[in-house]
Amino acid sequence: MSELKTAIATYDETSITWRGKDLVNDLLGKHGFTEILYFLITGRMPTATETKVMDVCLVTLMEHGMTPHAIVARLVADCNPGQVQIAMSAGLTCVGDVFAGTMEGCGRLLEAGLKEVDAQAWCAQVAADHRSRRKALPGFGHNLHKPDDPRSPRLFQVAREAGVEGRAIALLETLGGEVDKAYGRHLTINATGALAALMLEIGIPPAIMRCLAVTSRAAGLTAHLKEEFETKSGREIWRLVDESFAYVAPEEG
Repeated sequence: MSELKTAIATYDETSITWRGKDLVNDLLGKHGFTEILYFLITGRMPTATETKVMDVCLVTLMEHGMTPHAIVARLVADCNPGQVQIAMSAGLTCVGDVFAGTMEGCGRLLEAGLKEVDAQAWCAQVAADHRSRRKALPGFGHNLHKPDDPRSPRLFQVAREAGVEGRAIALLETLGGEVDKAYGRHLTINATGALAALMLEIGIPPAIMRCLAVTSRAAGLTAHLKEEFETKSGREIWRLVDESFAYVAPEEG
């Protein structure tokens, strides 16, 4: 069997090393959370542009109110009050193809589109294909924010002002125009779509974009669980759901 290897971290009796740098002497107090996260993922310290963009990505998905993530975390915290990690992990399982995790699909689309010579034609084809198959287009539409997700244009602005090249953002905007034509109505570029473009701009591959969504949402759930321990809302959520459901007896025969 070949030797198992990792380039991420190691330790001994007197030191801890992350990607060749001493945690105590090289990193602690000298770099922030966002920089270190990028460093651990990519193996190099980010530029100022990459740090700014990574940071705004992490902040964007941190919190969105009483979403399924927060509700599930509160309910599980009520059931396991002494095991906060169980409530955290339960809430994070809601990051996926419906809520908070759709940047992966959009990222893969954009990654493919960036290789095309005729971006406009590619965008038109993608939009028409999804429309004809009635297939959800990752990165577009939102159940709450209409006509536009207010986060997306701000994300583009921050990234451009930070100095990104802008190819992925421009491609997503072009795709948005073609989507509106194909669907005959306006579909907003949602925050996860915008985040997919921003992450591509700083070299984050689509395969781990959802990991960053989980990292971000974990911070928001920390606040929800602190509040849950103070307000005991989980039990009230259970009561409200129980009272809202009506039992319907099955028909005989």
